Amino acid sequence: MKNSPERAAGRAGLLMCRHVEQTARVACTPRTRGALRRAGPRGMCVDAMSLLSRLRPDTFTLALLATVGLATFLPARGAVVAPLEALTHAAIALLFFLHGARLSRQAILEGAAHWRPHLVVLASTFVLFPLLGLGLRALLTPWVEPQLLLGLLFLCLLPSTVQSSIAFTSMAGGNVAAAVCSASASNLLGIALTPLLVGLVLHSGGPDSGPGGVSLGAVGTLVGELFVPFVTGHLLRRWIGAWVERRRAVLGLVDRGSILLVVYGAFSEAVVNGLWSRLGPREVLLIGALSAVLLAAVLVSTTGLARVLGFGRADEITLVFCGSKKSLATGVPMAGVLFPAATVGAIVLPLMVFHQLQLMVCAVLARRYARRGRVA
Repeated sequence: MKNSPERAAGRAGLLMCRHVEQTARVACTPRTRGALRRAGPRGMCVDAMSLLSRLRPDTFTLALLATVGLATFLPARGAVVAPLEALTHAAIALLFFLHGARLSRQAILEGAAHWRPHLVVLASTFVLFPLLGLGLRALLTPWVEPQLLLGLLFLCLLPSTVQSSIAFTSMAGGNVAAAVCSASASNLLGIALTPLLVGLVLHSGGPDSGPGGVSLGAVGTLVGELFVPFVTGHLLRRWIGAWVERRRAVLGLVDRGSILLVVYGAFSEAVVNGLWSRLGPREVLLIGALSAVLLAAVLVSTTGLARVLGFGRADEITLVFCGSKKSLATGVPMAGVLFPAATVGAIVLPLMVFHQLQLMVCAVLARRYARRGRVA
């Protein structure tokens, strides 16, 4: 007997939950919460400590910070740069090849019938976010470092995450089948839409710029380095898909390794060109505050929109968690291809801050939705 779409998507969501539960520290059973409430003030103290532990940075965020520190004190210079760039480009191509091999057409077809949440998620990702980013840029241009504003706007043009969107939707009791379809569609469309939006919105200029100011060479590199490996991997899924699925650890290693390579190379180049002489603690704190404002605006907007459109609780959860995320795994490699090496460090900094913030905030929201679902 064939599995139902909900059962198939549910298994995918539960598999993805394992990593995000560890990352966001959201594992907490009803029995534990009940015991804490019965324990009174002492239990409240323990619960507060548990909340603080869940808000700690995950190991990958710590690895990112360590990589930034390494690039700050030991940046790649001279003869090291060319081999590092070659290794980074190869890792990025391999990453997108493996993601293409993992993408299941069945999951997309199974959720495609539930079209209303998908359209709203895509509108949040590729319309609402860019409009908010443009508004922030218009307001803050006189006071904020231009490359940081560029990074904030670039963050707004990226697709949603897949893994954490589905996992948080599952934890909160949302429509997992719709989340699988929405998050996958956003990530897939983002490979084509993000460069186009960058071309329309970010006016970088240059002698070989195409429409909107994006370098035609950068677009060509993007096609060859990201899109071609992705499509090739997907076309070969019939033969290698099962092998890739059985080796999720390998994909995770390539995923994180390629991001760390890009971050190290980008920050090395930026440090050599005087990044930290231009950016101080004030600018970093400002990026954190702006990321918080941006995330809050999107969460409030998606929640309100779901209720105005009459979505049920499960679809509201899907919209909130899939429509508010931005993909670090897609954004960092794209930035490394689309922008000059000297600017990438500052451009990806807002994305790194937003990535950690969205995990922490959505971990708390997922718990609240789950608790309300049990009460109801």
